[in-house]
Amino acid sequence: MLVCSGDRIYLLIEVMLTVALGHFVLYLVFMSNALIYLASQSPRRRELLLQLGVTHKVISIDIDERPHVDEPAELYVIRMALEKARVGRASLTVIDRPVLGADTAVVVDGEILGKPRDEGDARRMLRRLSGRTHLVISGVALVGALTEESRLSVSHVTFRDISDEEAHAYWQSGEPVDKAGGYGIQGRAAMFIERLEGSYSGVMGLPLFETAALLRDFGVQLPIVGVNRTE
Repeated sequence: MLVCSGDRIYLLIEVMLTVALGHFVLYLVFMSNALIYLASQSPRRRELLLQLGVTHKVISIDIDERPHVDEPAELYVIRMALEKARVGRASLTVIDRPVLGADTAVVVDGEILGKPRDEGDARRMLRRLSGRTHLVISGVALVGALTEESRLSVSHVTFRDISDEEAHAYWQSGEPVDKAGGYGIQGRAAMFIERLEGSYSGVMGLPLFETAALLRDFGVQLPIVGVNRTE
C-alpha cells in the first residue's frame, strides 16, 4: 500500500492545480486568437478548419434541418449553411468575428438522405448507394457584420457493390450513426468508394477550397505553412 504524508499530498495537489491552470491559460490564449466562429459542433469540420490553420470558437446552435417540400438539394444546403451562421451570430453577445456555417447532403435519385434513424434505415441507404454513383452537395456560408456570402461544392461518389453482411458489419462499427447518407468517407466506408470526382473535404463535411475562398473574401488571413520558393 502506498502511503503519502500530508506534505506530499499538498505538493501533489499544488502540482495538479498548476498544470490545470497552465492548460486553462493556453486555452484562453488559443481562444483569444480565434479567427472565426464555427456554428457547428462537428468534430470533422473542426478538424478540417484546423487543417487550414484557422483557429475558431465553436457555437452551439439548434435549428430545424428539415428540407422544404420539393426543395432542390443545392438550395437546401445553402439555406442550412446560411441559417446556421445567422443563428450562431444572433446568439453572440460580442460579435467581433465572422461566423461560419456549413451543411452537407447525400443525394440519390433526387432524394436527400439524412442521418439514419436505426440499423434498418442505414442498411436501406447503403442498398440504394451500392453499385452506383450519387451526389454529395456541401454548402458553406460566412456571415459578418455587414455582409454574408456562400459557396457550393458538388461531388460525384461511386460505390462498389455492398453486401448485406458488409452493411450490417458497418452499422455495428458505430460509424454511420451521425453521418448524412449513413457513411463517412474518412472512415471505414472508404473501402466502399470506387471513385470520387470532386472534393474529398466537401464529402467529409466542409469543402476547403470554397471555405478558403470565403475567408479570403472576408479578409481573414490564412497561414501558409511549408511553402518552398525557388528562383
